[in-house]
Order: sequence, then structure tokens, then C-alpha cells
Amino acid sequence: MNNAQDKKTRGSSNGSEGISASWWRRGWLVFVLVVVGLGALGTLWSSVAEGILDARDSSSAAGAPVSSAPGKVSPAFTTARRTFYSAVEEYFGIQGTPVQPVQFNHSIHIKNGLQCDGCHTGVTQGPDAGIPSVSFCMACHQAIATDKPEIKKLTAYAAKGQEPPWQPVFWFYPAVHVHFQHAPHIRNGIACEECHGDLSKETVAVRSKDLSMQFCLTCHKAKGASVDCVTCHY
Repeated sequence: MNNAQDKKTRGSSNGSEGISASWWRRGWLVFVLVVVGLGALGTLWSSVAEGILDARDSSSAAGAPVSSAPGKVSPAFTTARRTFYSAVEEYFGIQGTPVQPVQFNHSIHIKNGLQCDGCHTGVTQGPDAGIPSVSFCMACHQAIATDKPEIKKLTAYAAKGQEPPWQPVFWFYPAVHVHFQHAPHIRNGIACEECHGDLSKETVAVRSKDLSMQFCLTCHKAKGASVDCVTCHY
């Protein structure tokens, strides 16, 4: 009699445990689906918000001068980012292909005898290579290739007193704490194409080299340059 009752009790217990396990699995499934759904909505909303901000930036650029250089980064490091999507890009080191306001053709200029430091004058003076002003470009293009569509875009910026909003092709995210200096590299005979690729074969500049830490360390070791952390990082 007692054995029968024990079996019945164990059966009831096993049945309850089975139901509990089933509900537990269902609960986890619902939780995962909710998290994935919220993540997808967050990413969608962030992309939309980023598009709205970009549209506002573009509309404001139509009536006010726009700097041709990338915006200044605050010296104080912060974990805040403009959108969730931009935070994800920085976390995974994703760098998209920039869209330039004018499709500047590097190869034509180089074939016509222009040197890199003739336009990027800051490259021998300090950390930033610099981007020539629209008036610098128009010194030649007031008379040269004035019928070309891209030159007409440049002329339109000049007429409005605006600088084209050039987008950086090579950059480091703030999270990596890199302070790159162009001038010391130029003084030590590093050719531009070693980091930027052969622009005589390119039209619009693209990121043809992956400027990773391994890329930089390999070069520093080969040339006997310092590989101490503080040489490049702050």
C-alpha cells in the first residue's frame, strides 16, 4: 500500500517538475524574443534618428559656412555617442565609406605635377595634414575645367562662401586614444603612399590601407622607431 502511494507521489512530483521545466523554457524563449525585438527596434530607431540628424546638418549647411576639416573632438573622453548605431560602429571598429561632396580626382592632379604637400600643407607642420580651402582650389579652377560637373559643384560652394563638407577617409575612434602626428613621419622620410596607398591610381580617395595597431607596429619595428605605448597613445 505504502509502495503504491510512494509511486503515486513520485509520479505527481515528476509531472510537476516536467510542467515547471516546460514553463521555464517557454519563459526563457519569450524573454529572448522580447530582447531581440527591442534590440531590433532600437537599432531601427537609432538609424532613423541618425538620418534625421544628418538631414538637419545638411539643411543647416545650406545656409552657413561648413568647415572642411573634421569637427574637433572634446579632450575629455566620454562613453556617450550620438546614436546607438554609431556606438556599435565604434565598439566593433566599423568604418563606413565616406561620401564626398565633390568627387575630387587625385590621379589627375598628381599626373599634372601637383604634390601631396602642395594642397595638404599641414602635413609637414603638425599633426593634421589639413584640407585646402575652396578659395585655394578656385585659384586654379576659375579657369581650368570650368565645364566639368564636379568643378561646377566646387564653384557653387565658392559662390556661397562655404567650404565643402569633406568627410575624413582615415581616422581613429576616440576609444583607441591615438594621437597621430603627420609631421614626424614626413621628417623621417615616410612616403604618403605607405599609409594612404598610391593615390596616383585613385580618383576619390578610399581607405586602401588598414591602419590597425599591427600595421603601425610592423612599420615601427622595421624602421627602428619606438613601440612604446605613449609614443602613439594618450
